[in-house]
Amino acid sequence: MGTPHFAVPTLERLATSRHEVLAVVTNPDRPKGRGRKLAAPPVKEKALERGLAILQPESAQDPALHAALADLAPDLFVVVAFSILPKALLAVPRIGSVNLHPSLLPAYRGAAPIVWAVANGESETGISTFLLNPRVDAGDLLIQRRVAIGADETAGELEARLCPLGADMVLETVDGLEAGTLSPLPQDKRGVTRAPKLNKEDGRIDWSLPAQHIRNRIRGFNPFPGAFTTHGGQQLKIHRAQQVDGAGPAGQVLQADRGNGLIVACGQDALCLESVQPAGKAPMASSAFLLGHSIAPGTRLGD
Repeated sequence: MGTPHFAVPTLERLATSRHEVLAVVTNPDRPKGRGRKLAAPPVKEKALERGLAILQPESAQDPALHAALADLAPDLFVVVAFSILPKALLAVPRIGSVNLHPSLLPAYRGAAPIVWAVANGESETGISTFLLNPRVDAGDLLIQRRVAIGADETAGELEARLCPLGADMVLETVDGLEAGTLSPLPQDKRGVTRAPKLNKEDGRIDWSLPAQHIRNRIRGFNPFPGAFTTHGGQQLKIHRAQQVDGAGPAGQVLQADRGNGLIVACGQDALCLESVQPAGKAPMASSAFLLGHSIAPGTRLGD
């Protein structure tokens, strides 16, 4: 059970293992792009390549989904980036339901654990497999692995690294459950933190925050929802930035030239904006941006 690209390596690993994938459950096709044409989710595309049976319910609560899965009489559900399963579905598989979560649970329970780990400046995260229960991301742990976060790594780059690692862990977990060699361990309630779903407005930069805090958010919100500010009434996305010395009113441009790039004052220290993206354009170095956009020192971003 899964929908986005993050779930694809796990499906591939299971489909090429000795275990039998009875069916793939994923979201319905959705309109996508400027033409709003229906597009299959990434997991469906991989399932089609493999010739696997596909179920696309509008909701995990759909009685037809429960009936179809019960008829298959599965030993195990494997869930990666999918909807919350109701109790009725959790009761279907003989062994239970395994979920892959990209954090060191109980830290960063929720929809966006990779994003928030980077945005909060963590130097380490991890991957967990656990048994699902009705409470979100609260089931007993099966396997955990720690993973360092690079100082300049974005959430997108970290996710790309975690995908194959998580797929290997899922297969290891399935093998362990089959062999009876795994001992589920309850999560420590004292370490619970949250990783809520984001929307585009969450990416708006608050220049009154310290430079390092803003830089971590730029990394964490890359690629989604994207960190942004405004200049001349137009949105300006920030893809990469480095902390530098500097002081001035929050959001004020301290330097703006091809040699030094675009340096902006923060609540503490300043940021050199290395890669930016004006509205309707592709990402570019700030030096290239300044060739076509006149920004004088003293300009305030975000007003």
